[in-house]
Amino acid sequence: MLACSAAAAGAVAVRALHLPSVPGLPTAAASTAEISANGAELLKLSLDGARPQVAALRAELRPAVDAVLFDFATPWVCDVAAPLGVTALFFNVFSAAAIAYMFVPARGRGHGVDGRRQLPSADDLTSAPAGFPPGSALAAPLPAYQAAELTYAYASFHGMPCVYKRFVASLEHSAGSVMKTCAEMEGPYVSYISAQLGGKPVLLAGPVVPEPPRGELNEEEPWASWLSSFPDDAVVFASFGSETVPARPGRDGAPRSSAWRRPTARSSQCSTSPNPWTPRPSSTRGPRPAGFRQRVKGRGVVRTGWMKQQHILRHRSVGCYVNHAGFSSVVEGLVAGCRLVLLPLKNDQYFNAALFGARELRVGVEVARREEDGWFGHYDVSEAVAAAMAADGEGDARKWREFLMDDAVQTKFADKFIEDLKQIEPIRSIANIQMSRRHRSLNP
Repeated sequence: MLACSAAAAGAVAVRALHLPSVPGLPTAAASTAEISANGAELLKLSLDGARPQVAALRAELRPAVDAVLFDFATPWVCDVAAPLGVTALFFNVFSAAAIAYMFVPARGRGHGVDGRRQLPSADDLTSAPAGFPPGSALAAPLPAYQAAELTYAYASFHGMPCVYKRFVASLEHSAGSVMKTCAEMEGPYVSYISAQLGGKPVLLAGPVVPEPPRGELNEEEPWASWLSSFPDDAVVFASFGSETVPARPGRDGAPRSSAWRRPTARSSQCSTSPNPWTPRPSSTRGPRPAGFRQRVKGRGVVRTGWMKQQHILRHRSVGCYVNHAGFSSVVEGLVAGCRLVLLPLKNDQYFNAALFGARELRVGVEVARREEDGWFGHYDVSEAVAAAMAADGEGDARKWREFLMDDAVQTKFADKFIEDLKQIEPIRSIANIQMSRRHRSLNP
């Protein structure tokens, strides 16, 4: 956990939480990037068990802490913070479009005879929730395979609250929400979320644009020499993030199958462009096409583990970035100047692809898939790459790249966020007291 005193801006301390052991959860597991899909559910259970530690830490830090930002997995932080007079703010790392479709209170189907909110079925999830922005491209019926995938967020595992209930509790019980987006990109969705919460504040921190990487790729590294052997914009880089897994448990706890690796790998051998592919380490345990390495030798490589992704994306030979449509990954590829191919594989990624693809912001090309089951072939990936790399394949990417890289725009985001933060009670009162104390200290 991070702790920062408002009175001593810039003073940040890292405090460790010791997660309780849970049967079935690997020892020392601390990130969903390190474990299986079922392990990720057990990790939530372990995190719930850390509540007493968080409560003790909040009490210890109370004189110096005015507000706490928390993730959807720990809505109980609101209950811990309230008795101490600490303002709890829900920090959301997903796009506003995804939250507006999946996690607003209206997504529940009313209440059953027991008074509890009923959760949506796959059929319910093909339609947007009541009041959803009517002009949005996301208001169109959702493909059946995507709706079926979304049911994971409404399923309970190991007797815990489901993801949807954690999100709604975070939205409803916090003093407000913080999102790393902006009105220029997602204004209608932000307004809808705020309306769903009775006008509760939704603070926008702006899209998080990464700082340019320091230095260059070491020429002694295999990546550097391999990339440098190709002309400008000739290489297609494919990476699906540290959190994308080839299977996740269904409502009954059984893993869902996913065959996305094989057509993605085969697209490398069909493409005329050189192609480095960096799947998540655990995703490489599944089979690759027979003879794959031999057929792509010299123009395709596969690596696992952590990569110097920013350096690779900014390399002169890399012209196209095939990714899972993670919000941060899209922004990273966009500011690096790459053409984008979007291959969403789960949950929020479907809405990110709709937002950034041809349906709204027009900064990338989405891979075509069969609506009933989501199947796609290697030629679908290859065709998306060809469309993105065509003369007119950039769409509005240049406009949004310039917008995101404008220092004045980023400064405006930061200033507005801080100003909005000060308007939230009781932060506003605390800020006024601190200013008054500072004034007295300067004027004895």
